Amino acid sequence: MAATVCEWLGWTRATGRVKTRECRDWLERLDAAGLITLPAKRIGRPVGSRTTVPVTTRGDAQAAVTGTARDLTPLEIVRVTTADERLLFRELVGRHHYLGHAVPFGAHVRYLVSATRPQRQVVACAQFSSAAWRMACRDAWIGWDDATRVRHLAHVVNNSRLLIVPHVRVRNLASTILAQLAAAVGPDWWAAYGVRPWLLETLVDPTRFAGTCYRAANWILVGQTRGRGRTGPRRPTRSAKCVFLYPLVRDAVARLREA
Repeated sequence: MAATVCEWLGWTRATGRVKTRECRDWLERLDAAGLITLPAKRIGRPVGSRTTVPVTTRGDAQAAVTGTARDLTPLEIVRVTTADERLLFRELVGRHHYLGHAVPFGAHVRYLVSATRPQRQVVACAQFSSAAWRMACRDAWIGWDDATRVRHLAHVVNNSRLLIVPHVRVRNLASTILAQLAAAVGPDWWAAYGVRPWLLETLVDPTRFAGTCYRAANWILVGQTRGRGRTGPRRPTRSAKCVFLYPLVRDAVARLREA
């Protein structure tokens, strides 16, 4: 049904693919508001269930890795595309990231980051996904009104996961990885979705982290969220998060404000 509605409305990505996940969410919101009545869902996975996280030796703690980022370089950043890479990403993030693994809403790209010295091994994972629909401090920093935000939101991408695997305790590694990811995500997002990202955003839980690696990688702290989730006030209240932004082009703000 969502695919059909997308075809009727011409609701597609720049690549021509229909936005079924976003349309499905929209239809469910209309149904919840009593504006339409959807047919009963087919029996499937329970709402809110998560993809099973594998547990193998690949995700177990290894011998401690210490030193500085220079000791591990050059780093190899690989976009996750194969079934085996997806399984490894799911295991590492599912077992070791405090938010766990969940299929992101809408567009996304994922990465495995490997050290090449003293031996090749995966040291980090990262995920970029669709930006939050509204964030007051981000929107104020850009200078957006609602119409301009709707028009240009696709050019903002959210760094929704960053994991340094637990046995890796290397100085400056996270900020080094962030700098290389910033260079990689633009071309990869364009290849996947036909849209050029101009700005990156991320949310940091201040009760757990200080955002030091983002600051070291020149991300800009612009404020805190109101704890409403990525789609706004219909979600349960959550703890406030610090919002960091990183322009991918020099005139990012001017482009995002353009009428």
